[in-house]
Amino acid sequence: MNAAPADQKRLLDLASLDEDIRRADAARRNPAQAARVKELLAERATQSTELTRLLGLRDDAKAELARIESDVAIVDARSARDAALLAASTNPKQAQGLEHEIASLAKRKSDLEDAELEVMERLEGAESAVAAQEALIAATNDEGARLSAEGKASVETATAAFDAATRDRAAVAESVPAPLLAVYERLAARGVGAGYLQHRTCGGCRMVLSGTDLNVVRAAAEDAVIHCPECGCILVRDYDSGL
Repeated sequence: MNAAPADQKRLLDLASLDEDIRRADAARRNPAQAARVKELLAERATQSTELTRLLGLRDDAKAELARIESDVAIVDARSARDAALLAASTNPKQAQGLEHEIASLAKRKSDLEDAELEVMERLEGAESAVAAQEALIAATNDEGARLSAEGKASVETATAAFDAATRDRAAVAESVPAPLLAVYERLAARGVGAGYLQHRTCGGCRMVLSGTDLNVVRAAAEDAVIHCPECGCILVRDYDSGL
């Protein structure tokens, strides 16, 4: 097959645009931020599960503290009642009983207050743990939001590049003779369609042509369509080809 050298050289523009299209398509389908965003989603799920557990511990401590405070209030009420009865009592036996009960209530209140301090310390630790976990989730959400925004912007940029390269490619393809374009399209469908032969090296596969292969290229007519013996792409030649 023969084609004017100028037409063959346009194939390099097509090959470059095809590479731009592939790169932009890959970038818009799988932005660089996507993998990290996926990781963050998994991390947030784990963090949310842990937060649920910590909230449960905190709520249990709150409920226990409320129960103790209620018991203390009951003890105080009974102590106040007994004290009033004791003050009004004229019966020694009754007074002795009230004094014993007041002492028992005082011991009960002391035990409750000790338990109250322990639960308050536990509640303080639980609330700190919840706050720390909520801060961790907030940081994860912030990073996810930032990366998602960056990813969206990257997709928009890649889509614009894809559309521009696709339009440019259509314009270049129209200027290439149909038979030559058909050969290029067939080759490009499975790899690189055309490569610049420069310094004896194929621009498609980066392989250096052997002396025998170079002799074949040298012997070919200027308008002959030559293929790389390694990758099969169309070799576009000029004065820098090392022939």
